[in-house]
Amino acid sequence: MDEIRVTPMSQCLEKKLKIMGFEIPDVLAVFIVMSLLNFIFGPIGWKVFTVWLPTLALAGFLKFVKRGKPEKHLIHLSRYRLSPKTLSAFSIDEKFKTPPTLFYEKLVKPTKGGL
Repeated sequence: MDEIRVTPMSQCLEKKLKIMGFEIPDVLAVFIVMSLLNFIFGPIGWKVFTVWLPTLALAGFLKFVKRGKPEKHLIHLSRYRLSPKTLSAFSIDEKFKTPPTLFYEKLVKPTKGGL
C-alpha cells in the first residue's frame, strides 16, 4: 500500500500581517508622508525637524489611535466618512416626473354640522 504524503503547513492562516506592530496600509501611509516631506523639505538643512519628527509623530499617532481597534479600522472609517449619506438601490431617472397629487381637503367638502 502507498504511504500518505504529508506536507507541513502553517497553522496561522488568519494572522494579521504586521511590520513593527503596524498594518500594511499604516506602513505605506507613514512612508508616503516621509517621502513627500523629504521631497519638499529635503534641500533644507533641518531634516530632523521637517521630515523625521512629523513622520515619527504620525507613526505614534497611528499607534495610539489604533490601539484596541479591529483590523483595517481607519480604512473602514474613511470609507464610511467619504461615502454618500443617502444610499439608493436604484439609479436616478432623469426622465421621471412626479405625478400630480390630489389633496384630501379639496376632495372632501366640509359640512355645516362638523363631521
